[in-house]
This record gives sequence, C-alpha cells and structure tokens, in this order.
Amino acid sequence: MTSSGLQPWKSSLAEIGLIFAVFFIQGAWPVPDVNEAYYLGKAIHYWNPHWIENDFFLDSPDTHRVFCFAFGWLSLWLAPPTLAWVGRIVAWALLAWSWRRLSVAVVPRAWFSVLSAALFGYLMERGHMAGEWVIGGVEAKGFAYVFVFLGLEALVRDRWNRVWLCLGAAACFHVLVGGWAAVAAGFAWVWIGGERPPLRSMWPGLVGGLALSLPALVPSLLLDWGADAQTLRQAHEIYVYKRLAHHLVFPHFPPEFIGRFLALVVGFVLLARAVAREGDATSGAVVPSGVLTLRAFVVGSLAIALIGVVLGLIGDFDPAAMAGLLRYYWFRLADAAVPLGVALLAALWISRLRDARSPQARWIAATLLVICGIHLGAYCFERPPGTMPRGDKRVQHPEWRLACEWIAQSPIIPPHATFLTPVESQTFKWRTRRAEVVTRKDIPQDARTIVAWWRRLEDIHGTKTGDPEHEWYASLTELGAERIEQLGAKYDARYLLTEAEPRLPLELLYANRVYAVYRLAR
Repeated sequence: MTSSGLQPWKSSLAEIGLIFAVFFIQGAWPVPDVNEAYYLGKAIHYWNPHWIENDFFLDSPDTHRVFCFAFGWLSLWLAPPTLAWVGRIVAWALLAWSWRRLSVAVVPRAWFSVLSAALFGYLMERGHMAGEWVIGGVEAKGFAYVFVFLGLEALVRDRWNRVWLCLGAAACFHVLVGGWAAVAAGFAWVWIGGERPPLRSMWPGLVGGLALSLPALVPSLLLDWGADAQTLRQAHEIYVYKRLAHHLVFPHFPPEFIGRFLALVVGFVLLARAVAREGDATSGAVVPSGVLTLRAFVVGSLAIALIGVVLGLIGDFDPAAMAGLLRYYWFRLADAAVPLGVALLAALWISRLRDARSPQARWIAATLLVICGIHLGAYCFERPPGTMPRGDKRVQHPEWRLACEWIAQSPIIPPHATFLTPVESQTFKWRTRRAEVVTRKDIPQDARTIVAWWRRLEDIHGTKTGDPEHEWYASLTELGAERIEQLGAKYDARYLLTEAEPRLPLELLYANRVYAVYRLAR
C-alpha cells in the first residue's frame, strides 16, 4: 500500500483478475442463457434487419437502443454464440473493474475487494426476492450496473456531480436500472442532512446525467405514443399480471424468496450497527459520511421496494388500476442493493475487527470465503460438458437442439420461412435463424404490440378454459391438423415444429425421439 492508500498497479490488476474469475464462475452457463436469445436477437436484428425477416417480435419497437447500437455491430462479424461470450467477458471484466473501485472506496485494503465480490455474488444469487441478477448472460443491464457501481464509488467519496453523471450513463443503457439508482441516490442525499452538498453545486452533474439518460429515456417515453387509453390499460395488465407477475407483483413472489430477502435485510441492519460500533473503537479507514451515504442508498432502495409492496397489495384488488404503476420493477434495485450493502459492510466490519486486533476477524473472513467457495464450487459441478443451456430449460434438450440444427441446415426450408413453435420455447430463432409466429418468452415492449402479442398467444396456444393452471396447451398437437393448418394460413406460417407424438396427418419433414418438423399446406 502507498501512503495514499492505493495499491501498486500489479496488485490492482491481480484483484480485478480474481474478481473476474469469481464472476466468470458464477455466470459461465452454456450459451444461450435465459435472456440472451431475447436481447442479443434484438441487437443482431438492429444492425442486420435481414437476419430473420418478418419475425413478429424482432420487428417490434426496440427499447434498449443504446445497448443494441453499442454492442450489436459485433454481430456483423461474430456468430451469435461467439457474440454472447465476447459480451459476457467484456461485461464481467467491466463489472470486476468497477466493483473493485467501489469496494476499495469502502475498504481501502488489499484483497478485500475479492472477498466482497464473492460475497455479493453469493448473496445476489441466493437472496433475491424478485428475480433480479447482475452477473449472468449478456444484456443491457449488465453494462448499466457497471455505471451504478462507479456511481456508488463516487457517492462514497462524496463526489456528487460524478454520481449523477454515472447514474445517467447507467440509465442510458438501461433506463430502469439507472433511474431507480438515481432515485435512491437522491434519497441518500436527503437522508444525510447537514453532510450533503448544496443542490446548486450539483447542477452540472444533474443536467449532465439527465442528458446522458435521454437516448434511452426518450425512446421509452415514446413507445406508447398515440396508443388509446383502453389499449394502454390492457397492455399494462397483460405485461404485469399475465406475463411478469413473478418479477413485479409482491403477492405473487414465492414465500421462501420473501423470507430469505427479509433475512438479508436483517443482516444489513445488524452489520450497519456492528460497523458503527467498531468504528467508535478504531480510527476507521473510511470517511464516516461515505459509509452513512452508502447505507442511506440501500435504505432508499428498500423504500422504493416498500412502495412496490403497497402497490402490489392494492393491485390484487384492482389489477387494472395498479398495472400501469407496477410495470416499473419496484423491487429491481433492492434485489441488488441489499446484497451489495451486506457484502461491503461485511468486508468493512472484518477490516475494523482486524484493526482492533480481534481474534474473530480471521475466522469470520475464513468462514465467508468457505461459504462463497462452496457456492462457486457447486456451479462447477452443475455445469459439466454438455450441460443444458438455461435458455433451453423449458424444452427437452438435446432433442430440441438437434431439431433446430436440422432446420438451420436444411436446404428445403428457405431462410424466410416462418414457423409455429411450442409456447415455452426460447431459442428457436437463435438456433434456426428462422422466424416464428409467437412465443410466451418474447414479449414486446410497446402497448399496441403487447396486445397483439397476447392475442396471438391466446389464439394459437390458449386453452380458453379459464383455469390459470392449464392456460396453454401442452403441445400444439392437441389442436389437431385442421386447426394447425388454419393457424398457419392466418399467420403466414408454412412450417410447424412440435412434439413428435402423437403423429399428425401432415407432411413430415423430420423427426427425432421428441420433436417433429412438418410442412403446412397453403
């Protein structure tokens, strides 16, 4: 360590490398991961509209335009799987770099950033309530969180103009990630009272941050421009209650997820008190106002989530009225901020115990490292060669992959062909480079197209029984050949990929043990 508290550059690079290794082990699932086919498909199509033409979802309006513009151009030279791995490596490297900066701002000691990163990864994966994640497949929010970490570093160091610029850049990549982080930072600014800088001193950062956010904010605001009130209400209710309730509506969260998150909140409160207590007994390596402000940011994220809880409870009685508000992911920031706060405060607490020469410091640090090591080691055992990509978790792999590869390589299926596909499939376009009529995963983002998407889903896959447990047919084969032919004609789909059994009286082109490909008559 130098007198300024900075480590030599080689040690800094070694720390970043170890943090990257932690993030790599956590996120290195086979391609494509859960959302990669969705977001990378959009990014590829943005730069090359001829990549899968006439696809209902890909042709819908884009929301993450900055991500598509900044990253999608690589698809002009890289195949989708390679594009995914390049994006992951870049995102994890930037996250590792920005996390180290944040961690060192809180605990300016060598190697503590590796401990806090491993703990953050573990708590984020095992403690979220609403399904948020930071380390995983490549998409817009991974890059947005890089700027959130940098903004929090500036917040801890009391550099408020930089805070707003970084969070504006985060919103540029993902408007909700950056936007909610800015709200929580504003909450922290109010919370710290007399320690805060005057508002007039922050105008350059506030204006600059707003300007940086505009490339994402303006398109998001214009998505529903011109849609009538009935369409908006219907789209919001579809989006919130029929598609994404597991992320957006508190009463729909699994009770065990709520319980573990509350336990994490309790841990945050206890650590905050422990850090304050140890700080009274030692000189402390972090400016007290910086720790206070970081804590206030986490509390701000919880205040946002609490509003989401209230809206969700009200919404169960009047979904149509609340859906327009619930669609803004009120729990997204808390899902990330509470694990972040626990990880950093735990590292700071151990550091202060060490300063006080407490015998507890070493075994507490060792215990946390063992827990994180078991967490990461479990992933190594879960992902041997040939492991199913999480993007294919709702189909039968590898038969699904074999059927899609046959379509992609078949000389008798033209590149512009459109398919009817299983309702829960997620990687058909990714694997075949052919268009499909509709799937449940690929929800558009603008109101008019959301309504049209839902009508397609119900028309093709809906059982119309009113039973939420059996909302969709398990297989398109249940519709019968005549109905499938009618749907093919209606949506200009000439081909069908569905389960191989029972066999349909249609022109069979390919079949394996699980899936079959048919040609539909005009």
